Amino acid sequence: MITSIDEKMAGEITMAPKPGERMRKWREVFKITQTDVAKHMDIASSVISDYEKGRRRPGSGFVRDMVNAMIEIDVERGGKVVKRFTPPGQEGITGMGEFTSAVTVEKLVEAVDGEILREAVIERNIFGYTMIDSLKAVTSMKSFDYLRIYGWSTERALFFTGIRFGRSPMVAIRASPLTPAMVVYVQPEDVDALTLKLAEVEDINLLKTELDEGEIMDRLNEL
Repeated sequence: MITSIDEKMAGEITMAPKPGERMRKWREVFKITQTDVAKHMDIASSVISDYEKGRRRPGSGFVRDMVNAMIEIDVERGGKVVKRFTPPGQEGITGMGEFTSAVTVEKLVEAVDGEILREAVIERNIFGYTMIDSLKAVTSMKSFDYLRIYGWSTERALFFTGIRFGRSPMVAIRASPLTPAMVVYVQPEDVDALTLKLAEVEDINLLKTELDEGEIMDRLNEL
């Protein structure tokens, strides 16, 4: 899982002359033990110790995995640290992730038990996802804030929770200069004809799922 804090953490660690010291700094900011991080990453705690003490120099993949682990542990504990570092305008973003390789539309639909409501004409691979609380997005995000939901790639799936009819997210997407590869409504009350028409105009894969947010992110993080 990736939130707005991840780039700051990964950048600081990767660019630091002594990355191990920055790793330890962030772990202490999150008040997480080496044992907790190691358990979450399914590695020995001595590995974390080696990196923090400079006996090993971490690669970008390890940094990403450790950053994700610390953020996920914090979210499981209520997300106090993540919320503290979340800038204004991103309160509506509840989770982000980047896939290690391209995911097809069919594979993602299968992963989230999705029901296709409108299929795009152009096939697009998907490289990440963003989970968005639609109500908070409407009340706290300005139009330019929507650019932040695309993370490292616009070729991503946008998941919206708290959906009644699905109009607001589609209107916001239509007003944005960027278009996602897929939009997924999480447990919507209904999806009306106007929403389907907007998805057709933008040529977006639109689907819905009855899985809850936690289950969805667990499955996406395994892709």
